[in-house]
Amino acid sequence: MIQLHITLGEIQTNCYIVVDETSGIAAVIDPGDFNDCLVDLLKHPKIKSVQSILLTHGHFDHILGVSGLKNLTGAKVYIHSDDAGCLEDDHQSLAYHLNSDPHEHVRPDVLIEDNQTFYVGNIKMGTIHTPGHTPGSVCFVCEHQKLLFTGDTLFRMDVGRTDFPGGNRKKLMRSLLKLSALDGDYKIFPGHDRSTTLDYERRHNSCMRIMG
Repeated sequence: MIQLHITLGEIQTNCYIVVDETSGIAAVIDPGDFNDCLVDLLKHPKIKSVQSILLTHGHFDHILGVSGLKNLTGAKVYIHSDDAGCLEDDHQSLAYHLNSDPHEHVRPDVLIEDNQTFYVGNIKMGTIHTPGHTPGSVCFVCEHQKLLFTGDTLFRMDVGRTDFPGGNRKKLMRSLLKLSALDGDYKIFPGHDRSTTLDYERRHNSCMRIMG
């Protein structure tokens, strides 16, 4: 497995590319913009095709690159059903206040739910529904590799905001409890800022310590 990273958009959102080395099949997680830097990264010699676009939630800074990426690759768009409307509604995605030109809306191809399993080539991935930042926030987990892509649910020493429409602090706390209860340690790749580990957050993140 190869895991690539690029920071995109005006809010510096982390976009991750997961590549199965055996098949060359890739998935892009949270393309916050579509630009030449992302296109160049997709020319990595191990990438033969991008077959899925995985969205941790529907806020604009995580989805603005979806339409361009889908048009380029034909990849299927995965998003939780509770956030699916964000792909076609600028108020739900919070994109209405942007100064840039309106982005092209897209329809989701796959509505994901809690504990759903799918494959990126030979890489088994799962979903954990973690509402709180948005109703349809999810984390993507690679159990075998012990990787966790947390979007804006969990950051290094911080958690996602709950003051946007659809945010809910109590639900976020319950979502953090689900993550804290995972067996063993995981490398965490959040939607913003640098990576961390689940053990580190269990010990040092004040919100997760409350849950513990």
